[in-house]
Amino acid sequence: MNVLFLSSLYAPNIGGGAEIVLQRTVEGLHRRGMNVCVLTTGADAGLTHDLVKGVTVYRAGLLNNYWHFSDQRPNALARLGWHLRDRYNMGMRAYVRQVMDKENIDLVVCHNLGGWSVAVWDEIAKAGVPIVQVLHDMYLLCPGSLMFKKRQCCNGPCTLCQSLRQGHAERSSQVDAVVGVSHFLLDRLQNARFFRNASAHVIYNASPRVEEVQRIYPQGRLAHSEPLRFGFLGTLSDHKGVRWMIEQFKRLPFNATLQIAGRGQQDYEREIRQLADAENIHFVGYQSPESFYRQIDVALVPSLWNEPFGMVAVEACAHSVPVIASHRGGLPEIIREGINGLLCNPDEPDSLGLAMVRLYRQPELRHQLAAQARASVAPLLEIDRMLDSYQQLFFQVHQNRSAHHENQPASEPL
Repeated sequence: MNVLFLSSLYAPNIGGGAEIVLQRTVEGLHRRGMNVCVLTTGADAGLTHDLVKGVTVYRAGLLNNYWHFSDQRPNALARLGWHLRDRYNMGMRAYVRQVMDKENIDLVVCHNLGGWSVAVWDEIAKAGVPIVQVLHDMYLLCPGSLMFKKRQCCNGPCTLCQSLRQGHAERSSQVDAVVGVSHFLLDRLQNARFFRNASAHVIYNASPRVEEVQRIYPQGRLAHSEPLRFGFLGTLSDHKGVRWMIEQFKRLPFNATLQIAGRGQQDYEREIRQLADAENIHFVGYQSPESFYRQIDVALVPSLWNEPFGMVAVEACAHSVPVIASHRGGLPEIIREGINGLLCNPDEPDSLGLAMVRLYRQPELRHQLAAQARASVAPLLEIDRMLDSYQQLFFQVHQNRSAHHENQPASEPL
């Protein structure tokens, strides 16, 4: 079976966790002997291809007014024009058809559709090839993929989003199977009447097995006199709760440090660096999880938006670091109160600071959460488990489509 993975971005162009998980999936299935290739967008015109760790990757020049993989955010008018064309980008269909014909594709697995638009569903369905759609965000409901505006989660699509997504739910009826990376995300799309003809599945993202780290808390580390080391690892942006985290941290009534690892758009980084003007707050740039989590005692995941999954929370727990996370999106499916961390509520701003104070005042609780953290996410560290689930699903979808065609009555001769 020849499988095509279609996505907005692919390595080395990594926009976030979705691209990291996609690459792990593709390369894992390739190592298992599956015939896989990738079709993604690129900045250069036309269709080119290269090899990324042995996998053929086709890069299609994006037919829009700019390529969306950039450190600098375009102005509002340019973004609106981009989204207007991305409602249904007819021109991108030709790339899909070209690669499907060249590679003799039997199944297409769609991931993030930004830049491609739902037009690709029509092209794949026209070719009679089954479709699996993997959901990583809320692109199908919101052009910005976040459903987040003015530092608040949207209860539903606004008038503009409804206009830019008109007809998308109906077109999703062509999808054979849909996968959510969390129950929250899958339920949100199904409740909006997407994927009415598709079998529905939840397959959690998996992180490659992290070597077990011996976390020893000498009495000195548990004492109140020691600075408690908090840390944030991720994209620096408002919807990730970075501003809220800094504001709450600066009000703590005890000795602590905050390390902020990651990057964001230049204008936002400048703004939050000014806000975080304190000796005990450090911006440390890019850090690998292996290095970062050895330097902190508590991980913060203060997302204001409905985080679709939250791989950063999994990786923190894998390194035996307890997590304070927002009770938003898929995060409560990972972080469980009193088991591997604490949950806070962005609608109650002081809840984040109170959770930090609690872990300072109750070092025994912090130690207990750390001791339990790794075991709590053990299934999510088994990448083979994730690959098994996808592989079984792909074969089932392909088999069901083949059986359906075999059962179709033969047409009458003319």
